[in-house]
Amino acid sequence: MVTDIKKLQSGAMIRAKDELLTDDLAKKLGYSFALWLSERLGIAPDMLLVSVGHDSRPSGPRLARAVIHGLTQADADVYDCGMATTPAMQMSIQLNDVHACGAIMVTASARESGMNGFKFFTPDGALNADDVQMLLEMASRVEVGRRLVEPLDLMSAYKSHLISQIHEFMASDDPEPLKGLHVVVDASNGACGFYADLLSSLGADTTGSLNLNPDGLFTAHAPSPESEEALTVLSETVIRENADLGIIFDADGDRVAIIDKSGKRINKNRLIALIAAILLDDEKNLTFVTDSVTSSGLTRFITEWGGSHYRFRRGYRNVIEEAKRLKNEGFNVPVAIETSGHAAMAENYFIDDGMYLATKVVCECMWRKKQGLSLASLIEELSEPVEHVEVRLPIIQEDYRKAAGYVIEAILSKTLTNPAWRLATDNREGVRIMFSLDGGVDNAWFMLRLSVHDPVMPVNAESDVPGGLYKILSELYQVLEKDNEELDLTPLRAAIDQLVK
Repeated sequence: MVTDIKKLQSGAMIRAKDELLTDDLAKKLGYSFALWLSERLGIAPDMLLVSVGHDSRPSGPRLARAVIHGLTQADADVYDCGMATTPAMQMSIQLNDVHACGAIMVTASARESGMNGFKFFTPDGALNADDVQMLLEMASRVEVGRRLVEPLDLMSAYKSHLISQIHEFMASDDPEPLKGLHVVVDASNGACGFYADLLSSLGADTTGSLNLNPDGLFTAHAPSPESEEALTVLSETVIRENADLGIIFDADGDRVAIIDKSGKRINKNRLIALIAAILLDDEKNLTFVTDSVTSSGLTRFITEWGGSHYRFRRGYRNVIEEAKRLKNEGFNVPVAIETSGHAAMAENYFIDDGMYLATKVVCECMWRKKQGLSLASLIEELSEPVEHVEVRLPIIQEDYRKAAGYVIEAILSKTLTNPAWRLATDNREGVRIMFSLDGGVDNAWFMLRLSVHDPVMPVNAESDVPGGLYKILSELYQVLEKDNEELDLTPLRAAIDQLVK
């Protein structure tokens, strides 16, 4: 049974198709989490208070009931929070009037309706992959029974928290500090539909908001702020409604993307640049911890604004934990943020909370509108690549981690024989190779790494000069093709052929 259960792990969470997530499994996970948390915190299980919530997926209530059953059978007390966002669940540990010892969120985040999963939290943040593996091993051995559960209206407390933050950000006691601002919210039919009402209660116009009903079926679009379809529709809606801002969340509220007044996307590198500019406008010498695939232009932008860019690894838990580590070492790290839209701010307990970041942006937009300034003007100096691409290369060997290691070694060997291939000095994941094309300096790069979740090696590449991608990807293909037994190179060949056209 251990082997089967382990297959449900996806990095720092558990995620699978609904039919694999049985009530029995959920009960055992709840029971095991209570025992694990008791040992981690050094308190008896009957002194634990764990909050449990779920997003809008149809299987959410069933799995939440089952995990609660397991928690209570282990003698823990439970707050049943009903439908909630992931950031709110993590905040339940910090809010003084809730003060849970731990939290469990039933969600599959941006995955389709037929999937679900579990995220686990302690006062130190989310469990890491090793913790989740231990939890699954415990769950394979336990047998589970039943205790009292107390319902908790957590989302009202979380909304009050956000409202107080808006008043603080705006330095205003005005009951309608957002009056005059028009924001279109796309909640992706997940758990974030309340955000439009929250903004309206503070004076904002939210006419045109989309997919606020938490049906959990995600019929409008995939519940992801990276969905091309969703971003296009939101952009068109912002323009049609003459809104100041568009905001899109994933199903559980920990990821976000922004659309500006002109309909242009502020996501990925642009979103990181925006929050960096907002924060550096008040305080210099800040360090911004991001994932590994961020652009060279972003590094230059942050540096020019008076900050430092610390490029780490993919995986939002990796980014957050590294930000915490650096902060403990004395670095002034205000935020850990991924190009996927995950963001955790130090002032918000490093909770992975896309809605908190969105709230910060809303307030900045309101303030700038009063001054006759645009939000987009903050990032108008961000240089963006002329060409960029991401290609995912399937690993065809069964031991995919070992195969990925061979591929990385092949790339590193190339840097020893060809000075035009220069290893990036700030690389902390996979391999990132810099190129100086057409007389420029470090104006193109590619990065090859092992995926966080899948037996795949993504290739990310950018060029500041036309034709640069064709040159560097063609060279990469030649290196990978030689004695290749590890990768399916078909997607890379197709990408190169597309560049020729």
